[in-house]
Amino acid sequence: EQLVESGGGLVQPGGSLRLSCRASGILFNTYRMAWYRQAPGKQRDLVASVTSSGITNELESVKGRFTISRDNTKNMLYLQMNNLKPEDTAVYYCHAAGPMDEYWGQGTQVTVSS
Repeated sequence: EQLVESGGGLVQPGGSLRLSCRASGILFNTYRMAWYRQAPGKQRDLVASVTSSGITNELESVKGRFTISRDNTKNMLYLQMNNLKPEDTAVYYCHAAGPMDEYWGQGTQVTVSS
């Protein structure tokens, strides 16, 4: 079982990034998928989630800027991030939650700075 994130990087305020998470070794379409983030010295927070049936939920501070989506045919999870702000700077983690197990990716760094 493995989750591998990609797409992080350095971007200026107001810019965009698209994070991707490739899942392997799990029955992807049965898992609730989510993105979390953790800034230095802070706890890991839920950013957005999508259920196996496609119902999404986002952190209030990212609503209207971030969009979570999944492609069950490709075992892929995405996070489209627009109008990025310095406070979005963090390591972003992909998470898979099933009825009896859960998995984390290794994280990808997102830095928003001019």
